[in-house]
Amino acid sequence: MLSYPHIDPVLIQIGPLSVRWYGLMYLLAFGIGYLVIRGLGRYRQLAMADETASDLLFYAMLGVILGGRLGYVLFYNPAYYLRHPLSIFAVWEGGMSFHGGLLGVTAAVLIFSWKKGLPVLLVADIMAGAAAPGLFFGRIGNFINGELWGRVTDLPWGMVFPGAGPLPRHPSQLYEAFLEGLALTVVILFLHRRKVSHGVPFFTFFLLYGMFRFLVEFVREPDAHLGYLWAGATMGQLLCLPMMALGIGGLVLVYKNKVAR
Repeated sequence: MLSYPHIDPVLIQIGPLSVRWYGLMYLLAFGIGYLVIRGLGRYRQLAMADETASDLLFYAMLGVILGGRLGYVLFYNPAYYLRHPLSIFAVWEGGMSFHGGLLGVTAAVLIFSWKKGLPVLLVADIMAGAAAPGLFFGRIGNFINGELWGRVTDLPWGMVFPGAGPLPRHPSQLYEAFLEGLALTVVILFLHRRKVSHGVPFFTFFLLYGMFRFLVEFVREPDAHLGYLWAGATMGQLLCLPMMALGIGGLVLVYKNKVAR
């Protein structure tokens, strides 16, 4: 069994103001996301000025925050928020959904591309490259916070998380950081390096994230208020099914369109 590092979630405390590790992870994710947008934009020959790249990042940030919050409300606890609608705005209490954030970013890319007259699939490809490393930092933030832990395990790398009882559990946040963050980043950037058809990195992101998350959910503790749902699946797994279907369908359409040319 490994020892959980017990990192203080608060990085710096100055009087009533505090800087938390989780917030720093978000800043790193958005900062690196901007650099990736700039770099991939140039590499894929997308006519996008510095100001346009900043605008795209701003749209994406809004999509992540609004979509992530609404996704959590609708997917994970609709009954509670129906009874307490004002709590929807209490984001400081926690509660964000990746799948909701993904829908929010996708909508933001569609709106941004339409307003700027840019090729939507290429912009989506670039955003996929920017989002993947952000997932790594997000999961590291979850690990530091000691949240979203895994199920009980007797494997030698199991950890006892604060608030999760006395038994060692899978460090599922680290599994996700490696698969959804590092591995997915490598694949998406490799596809960009090969200058594949527009849409391939975007739909590959949907397919691989869905697969990785679906697999990790087998060792991740389900939300206490939801438990196991249809056929013993978790909410995360059920939400990954349409992601994988969209990824496969999109790749098939891109391939057929390429052949038709």
